[in-house]
Amino acid sequence: MSLITNIFKDFSSIKIQSWAFIIALIAASFLIKKSLNKSTFSTKKLTHASLCIAASFVLSYIRFYHWPQGGSITPGSMIPLMLFAYIYGPAEGILAGMVYGILQLIQDPFIVHWVQVLLDYPLAFGALGLAGYFKSNFSIGVIAGGFGRIFFHFLSGVFFFANYAPEGMNPIIYSLIVNGTIVGTEVGICFVISLIPQFKNAVIKIRSQML
Repeated sequence: MSLITNIFKDFSSIKIQSWAFIIALIAASFLIKKSLNKSTFSTKKLTHASLCIAASFVLSYIRFYHWPQGGSITPGSMIPLMLFAYIYGPAEGILAGMVYGILQLIQDPFIVHWVQVLLDYPLAFGALGLAGYFKSNFSIGVIAGGFGRIFFHFLSGVFFFANYAPEGMNPIIYSLIVNGTIVGTEVGICFVISLIPQFKNAVIKIRSQML
């Protein structure tokens, strides 16, 4: 019971600003959709982007592990964002990922430099949109988006978190180990989920219905 409590305990730390941001995002998309005489493709994308961002954000607070300097292992919180990119394309996916990164910055900031903020938040999560380049295979897209995110976190680790490395350890090795272990595990979880036959069938069905 205590293990389950620990996994879900971070829900209580979600800031009111973050909930307000999510609610406003979803409400705005539905209001825009309702105000139009007919649903347009761009409005549909806005609505689905809002829902995917919200889903990823909620899943990101079911944490199996949370690294003190940022980053956590969750039950596939990147999946909704990469699914959005897979359905609507990389440009839309990158934009949704960047909005999500800004939401994470609002909620759980770890700031040492403005360049580090760009690398760890909008750029790292925006890279999840790379999944949109792999229309024929969502699982490959998951790997591409996941490694895109790892790349930006890796750069941030090398240039801005070298002082956290154990004495004598090369910052490059340190950043590879930390990000490979934490974000790499997260990518692995998403990849395994993408291989589940029921999930694959659901993805195909969702894509056919949304387009």
